[in-house]
Amino acid sequence: MNSNLQGTVLAVQANFYRVQLHDLGEEQLLPSPILNNVKPPVLLCTRRTRLKKIGQQVMVGDRVIVQEPDWLGGRGAISEVLNRESVLDRPAIANVNQILLVFAVADPPLEPIQLSRFLIKAESTGIDVILCLNKCDLIDEEEKQKIGDRLINWGYKPIFISVQNNINIGEVADHLHDKITVIAGPSGVGKSSLINMLIPNINLRVGEVSGKLAKGRHTTRHVELFEIPSGGLLADTPGFNQPDLHCTPEELIYYFPEARKRLESANCRFSDCLHRDEPNCIVGDDWERYEHYLEFLDDAIAHQTYIKQQTDPESTLKLKTKGKGENKYEPKLESKKYRRISRRVQVQNIQNFYTESEE
Repeated sequence: MNSNLQGTVLAVQANFYRVQLHDLGEEQLLPSPILNNVKPPVLLCTRRTRLKKIGQQVMVGDRVIVQEPDWLGGRGAISEVLNRESVLDRPAIANVNQILLVFAVADPPLEPIQLSRFLIKAESTGIDVILCLNKCDLIDEEEKQKIGDRLINWGYKPIFISVQNNINIGEVADHLHDKITVIAGPSGVGKSSLINMLIPNINLRVGEVSGKLAKGRHTTRHVELFEIPSGGLLADTPGFNQPDLHCTPEELIYYFPEARKRLESANCRFSDCLHRDEPNCIVGDDWERYEHYLEFLDDAIAHQTYIKQQTDPESTLKLKTKGKGENKYEPKLESKKYRRISRRVQVQNIQNFYTESEE
């Protein structure tokens, strides 16, 4: 049997990596009866010291070379990380083909500004986005049509599903076939329930929506890839309500498909246009998410200013973040460093005082 095999990293825990092996063949028996019960087999691996010395990080989703596997012990060692097609920083995962963004149309209610923020974050990765709206059984057909038309104007064709009533789950599974997909979205919208439906017997912990805040509770703590029975891998990610938008002000407009379409049809007359107050701007302000764009633009400008201030040692400003993502700058207060006088110096000063007094 080949001593060097390829595999995909499913999970990273401390200094160990769970690696799913490739291309062993359906009928090939392994020396370990434990591994033969898992198709395809999974090894618990460490990272070669050489990779650590050169600073090579091993991420979930990485395609790796496993060297000299110990079949009886179910162990192996990662000797090489193959070239990555894509990299996400949050969550830290490689070779993702698409992002499955899950929101709920009710319980918790759909918040357009929050949805926009998630969509912009997803668009900034350059990876394909699939928008999935859960709990569609809680709204009527008229409301569903209204939401669908609205999102089509944004540039997205959502898939309305209900995990509770098993509506359109098969359509979602078709989109995930033979791909590495990251599932994302705010807490409480049904991500874990959807994964439980797509991958039977996985039994992810499901959280309830908070009654006071109408927000979901976090149930996922780390990133892990799960195999979908119909083919493909799905990454469950920790839920968060407000993803950070760390892009430049000039890039932001291209993460709005409806505005990007206008820019592709004709060039803006200003090379450095931020599409805010400039006269005769091709983007204009007659699109629904223009107010969202202005809010996110302020965030992007504040972040860019903060980065510049951080690199300037003579900066006299500091960034202060207030509630609801509001940022402002305040002058730094000059502080003097005080060092406590040692007891030895204190005694010496007292002795000198009495000596000078006697003189």
